[in-house]
Amino acid sequence: MMETENLTVVTEFILLGLTQSQDAQLLIFVLVLVFYLIILPGNFLIIFTIVSDPGLTAPLYFFLGNLAFLDASYSFIVVPRMLVDFLSEKNVISYRSCITQLFFLHFLGAGEMFLLVVMAFDRYIAICRPLRYSTVMNPRTRYALLLALWLGGFTHSIVQVALILHLPFCGPNQLDNFFCDVPQVIKLACPDTFIVELLMVSNSGLLSLLCFLGLLASYAVILCRIRKYSSEGKNKAISTCTTHIIIVFLMFGPAIFIYARPFQAFPADKIVSLFHTVIFPLMNPVIYTLRNQEVKASMRKLLSQHKVF
Repeated sequence: MMETENLTVVTEFILLGLTQSQDAQLLIFVLVLVFYLIILPGNFLIIFTIVSDPGLTAPLYFFLGNLAFLDASYSFIVVPRMLVDFLSEKNVISYRSCITQLFFLHFLGAGEMFLLVVMAFDRYIAICRPLRYSTVMNPRTRYALLLALWLGGFTHSIVQVALILHLPFCGPNQLDNFFCDVPQVIKLACPDTFIVELLMVSNSGLLSLLCFLGLLASYAVILCRIRKYSSEGKNKAISTCTTHIIIVFLMFGPAIFIYARPFQAFPADKIVSLFHTVIFPLMNPVIYTLRNQEVKASMRKLLSQHKVF
């Protein structure tokens, strides 16, 4: 910290991490490292499989490839530094690095939320308006939706960063977490932050809740519509929708828990944050892949061609 005319200005934050127990830290470090080294290459394998296979050109696979890219990028924001911090005695992050981490965390996180909305729209058109599917979901529309979700994520994140940059930090500088996030950072600001906190809850929490409820409603409509399908078509559509619904719960459940309430500390906060920022982004595309026969078959073919197995 730096003192200026009797005012202490925070220039760095101390991350308290997940736990103070050395044994617990070592166990978490090993688990996260193993998980990271296994699942992260899986995201790139999904991307490479979809890009290289001419049979996977449907919009669903286009969006799945982008989901894998978002998750791979998202994981780079928290996990590498987290693993390094496990091996450090004092985990310090500069103010600028903290704001940068926070920006990209919410930029990519919001982009992924919007991507799940786009994927729900894609499934709605494919199942409820099949005759118009190729017309509606043409390449131009796909790239327009992709641009919209990136712009939406950027707008969401830049608003939060702009609000935080106007807050003075002149007191405690210990963040009770393993990364920089809005709830913990705001609580360290000097003045009463009730208004800013309310704006943050509206920006992140309300957005997550509305997207979650909208997605559940859309999949409820889709599931009601597919009751008229033949047995084979119904089973495939139900399998796809079930996968999407699982991802929606895994993505939005922790986000709503963290951001759609007053920023008070709860015992489960760190565990939920660990799942939301570390585990879920790495396993997300894998869940889609394991339930998609076309992608699995293409992946086996690709691996056999390169003599991986």
